[in-house]
Amino acid sequence: MNYEGQICRAPMERASFMLPVMVGCSYNRCKFCNLFRHLTYRELSLEDIEAELKRVKEAGGNPKKIFLGDGNAFGLKTEHLFKILELIHTYFPECHCINMDATVTGILRKSDEELRRFYEQGVRHLYLGIESGLDDVLAFMEKDHNLAEAYEAIERLQNAGLIYDAHIMTGVAGNGRGEENARALSEFLNQTEPAHVVNFSMFLHKEVPLYRHIEDGSYVPATELETLKEERLLIELLKKDILYDGFHDYIEVRTRGRLPQDKEKMLMKLDKVIEKYEKKSSIYAYVHGECPKIIKCDGEEKLWDFSR
Repeated sequence: MNYEGQICRAPMERASFMLPVMVGCSYNRCKFCNLFRHLTYRELSLEDIEAELKRVKEAGGNPKKIFLGDGNAFGLKTEHLFKILELIHTYFPECHCINMDATVTGILRKSDEELRRFYEQGVRHLYLGIESGLDDVLAFMEKDHNLAEAYEAIERLQNAGLIYDAHIMTGVAGNGRGEENARALSEFLNQTEPAHVVNFSMFLHKEVPLYRHIEDGSYVPATELETLKEERLLIELLKKDILYDGFHDYIEVRTRGRLPQDKEKMLMKLDKVIEKYEKKSSIYAYVHGECPKIIKCDGEEKLWDFSR
């Protein structure tokens, strides 16, 4: 299959066979995201999906774990998604784990019986873009849910046996709100108990709607030092058994481990990085132009050059 766009999946899926079932994201409104904005959303036909499964089988493939792409595969119409699962089991009966991205509202549209059927058909991990623990931030960023809806969706999917994994973004609340967001997010994660937490941290790109708010001053971005401190506090406050993986786009920092047993080691690593960046001028994760070209803007230098 000729893959359109850029591959986007959680690091836990790096060994999975990625089976495209759509191009782009059916929602595609989050103000900070540019992963799919250059694509025209469309669903792939069952004929195209079966052709790809057949190609992999004839090439000798026998994946035990499959990730459905692109963004928000769980948002497909229920019966269409069940037909895709049926095709997967026809070609790869030994496949025991089918995972995909989902949205809170996408889960809420499914009945409890449908959620149980998805589990029976081998669906296991659903990756949810939780992003923030603050309702006003979720609304501002045009996420498709509020916290009450997220609690409801997660409870229902867990009751069906499905596994919930959380995608979050330190720095998403903006300048001066890192501690507030860390405390709210830790409360949410401690209550909902995701299997994995992946922190992609905030990055700033001039091609997304959020950039307009930075231009008019209605959104002030956090520095990388602020996001590091937010991440440290979040990890400190997490109490449950969680596999955590945190990335930063500009600075070369990756903090990962199993909580709570690796917590002290993870905090020590962040303390060293925080100490280093406390001695530097302010740095922002600003992606200028096409990814992954990253421009450093610090000190008295103008952060946003709108003429470029």
